[in-house]
This record gives sequence, C-alpha cells and structure tokens, in this order.
Amino acid sequence: MTDQPNQPDQTAFATADTSDIGQLSYEAAIQELVNIVNRLEAGQTSLEESLALWERGEALANRCESWLNGAQQRLDQVRAQVQGDSGADATGQN
Repeated sequence: MTDQPNQPDQTAFATADTSDIGQLSYEAAIQELVNIVNRLEAGQTSLEESLALWERGEALANRCESWLNGAQQRLDQVRAQVQGDSGADATGQN
C-alpha cells in the first residue's frame, strides 16, 4: 500500500489567486495585506482559508517590497544625477 496514513492530501488545499497582485499600487497592496493580517490574527478562518490567505499575504508583501526597492532605486538615481550635475561630493561641498 503506497498511501501514508495521517498524511494530508496536498491537492485538497485551495491556493490563493495571486494573478492580480502585479497590477496593485503600493497603497492597495499594503491595505489588503493589513486586512489579511487582521483576519489571520482574529483566528476565525478555517485551516484551508488561512493557508490561502497566508499565500496571498506573502505575494502582497513581495509586491510591496518590489515597490519600495523601485522607489529606492529611483531616489539613488536622482541623487547621483544631482551630485553629478552640481559637481558636489556627498556632503554637498565642492
């Protein structure tokens, strides 16, 4: 017999739909992530729903991190351009 007793069937758990996350703004993603955390902390969801929420929350957190990394890169580029244009060093002195 190949079936293991007391082993959950992994296909029985639903997976979260994360296909729309790439289109969310930072603000929308962070708000949804806060809502998911609140639902999970409330403890009123089934195991299956909790797993799906966790999966979507991970994807939302990754989206937020991507937004923040992109913003940091843009700031770094602007700083480098401003410093290059002014001929000033990092302290603003010539």
